[in-house]
Amino acid sequence: MLDDPALGGGIRHVNDCLDTYLIEEEGDIEKLITTADRLGNGAVFKRLGFLLERRSGPADANTACHERLAPALTCQRLVTRWRLWCPAGWVKSEKR
Repeated sequence: MLDDPALGGGIRHVNDCLDTYLIEEEGDIEKLITTADRLGNGAVFKRLGFLLERRSGPADANTACHERLAPALTCQRLVTRWRLWCPAGWVKSEKR
């Protein structure tokens, strides 16, 4: 669900599921990080790190999520149509 929150009914429900998972005895942060690594989607780490930080999750888990974020690009231009910041060289003014 962290890969695609819509599959879990949205991020609020994903948060509720994460809370329930972590409260249970089997709630294992390391297992979540390992599974997220296999997915290979940086957005999973953004979402997981954000949700863990909101609930004052373990600092080492927040650090693990932050370390796995994609390196930041120098984004100089906002493509308003997509609400996406892009490096200047990526944006073309001509339509294809």
